[in-house]
Amino acid sequence: MTPKEEFIAIFTENIKREGARELLAWLETTDFFTAPASTKFHCACEGGLVQHSLSVYHTLMERYFEEGTDNPESFAIAALLHDLCKANFYKVSTRNVKNEETGSWEKVPYYAVEDQFPYGHGEKSVYLIERFLRLKPSEAMAIRWHMGGFDDAVRGGSFALSLAFEKYPLAVKMHLADLESTYLREHHTSAVTRR
Repeated sequence: MTPKEEFIAIFTENIKREGARELLAWLETTDFFTAPASTKFHCACEGGLVQHSLSVYHTLMERYFEEGTDNPESFAIAALLHDLCKANFYKVSTRNVKNEETGSWEKVPYYAVEDQFPYGHGEKSVYLIERFLRLKPSEAMAIRWHMGGFDDAVRGGSFALSLAFEKYPLAVKMHLADLESTYLREHHTSAVTRR
């Protein structure tokens, strides 16, 4: 099963609310299934975004899902769609890099950011999702704050993250799953060499 097929299978099995089919159809019109997850760090490769989304889903379910307490649909929505903001976000460009073996300069492809809708990170994902289906407050908080202390609002001095984590356990679990996936499970998944 390809990552795209796995994503669609998990999505359709778990996400049943009104608008889910329309959201999935819209994803097909974007580069979500072929886009990288970052410019050079984790999953900076073709299909990296869907790979990362699946990794976060599996981490969230394996480490933090409590049967009878947690909602499988909420977990699927938060994990699979938390980085929806990265669809149609990257472009392939080239730059000149010196080949250390030959001494020649060579054009090397890399991923560059081309944000057509600069609305923020988590908040942009929430906005895009809610064009199709209504999020529960816990889902919206988990997606909005999945970056934790790396979020620009937090780095700018906002205390809203602490309040979100205090009120919504899914937000904490989502951030931890994203961290583990990014820095442990997806280590060395980038096709781009850092220079």
